[in-house]
Amino acid sequence: MRHPKHVLFAGEKPFPILPAVDHYAGSEKLMLKAMQLQQELGPVFDITCDCEDGAHAGAERQHAEMVARLINSEHNRFNRVAARIHDVTHPHWQQDLDILVGQAGNRLPFITLPKPCSAGDVATQIEALRAAESEYGIERRIPVHVLIETHGALREVWEIAALPGVESLDFGLMDFVSGHHGAIPGSAMKSPGQFDHPLVARAKCEIAAAALACGVVPSHNVTTELQDIEMIRNDARRARHEFGYLRMWSIHPKQIVPIVEAMRPDFSEVEMATAILIAARDTDWGPIQHAGKLHDRASYRYYWELLERAHITGMQIPSTAREAFFA
Repeated sequence: MRHPKHVLFAGEKPFPILPAVDHYAGSEKLMLKAMQLQQELGPVFDITCDCEDGAHAGAERQHAEMVARLINSEHNRFNRVAARIHDVTHPHWQQDLDILVGQAGNRLPFITLPKPCSAGDVATQIEALRAAESEYGIERRIPVHVLIETHGALREVWEIAALPGVESLDFGLMDFVSGHHGAIPGSAMKSPGQFDHPLVARAKCEIAAAALACGVVPSHNVTTELQDIEMIRNDARRARHEFGYLRMWSIHPKQIVPIVEAMRPDFSEVEMATAILIAARDTDWGPIQHAGKLHDRASYRYYWELLERAHITGMQIPSTAREAFFA
């Protein structure tokens, strides 16, 4: 029986299936706390250690070395601890890459690139990342996640999404609003303004459209709400269902579970996906009928990605699907 991974993506780029949450931590204490929570919940969220905003001026090297040490530590059980480096205009971004790739390159799931102003900025840092991989003997290609938070990056977002190695486009809401010099009110940094203001909604739509068209995961900005769990869940739900985002940042441990829950597929669809994919596998991925409807590889692709998202968000999926596809 052939696995859907070996059947449904022949001749095209597989779509990345990433955990629904990218949790940011800036200090060693918060990184360790996040890693402990990841051990408890499982790899349903990524951790990004922040070398940009987390490092004190003058201590950039020490901070990057600390991050590399934690990535290499026994606390990183699932190899889903990444890092954000400085932007391309900062004097220490190349040093960040050298330390992280040289000391922890084999365990880095991705590198996040902040504040590009063009596709050229992203290409420059990707080229440097590839050079570092070669220099330090890293045989795999480390994916990059790109923060879209400037006018220039939004203008060239389709070119950025199409660059080889880009795995995720992340919307940087706060810097994006700040970059409008007061033309967008501060209320657009939180809900409901972040979803309703036309300039912000346009940016979110453009980023999601470019990402999805280029086989890249769109990742939604943080919510500033830290206490109201239902508001956090609703922000994630709106990002997923109204704007097409498949992943979202968190900045506080309380945000992780409600975001994961909001990003999960509907269970009835998971059950339908299981039935369709099992029947398709049993006919070696030829066309089938299910509930009076025709299905073929086009719909199999949709249901397989849905099932993968359910699995990676920690949903209880039917045992037949678990045994057939995730054993």
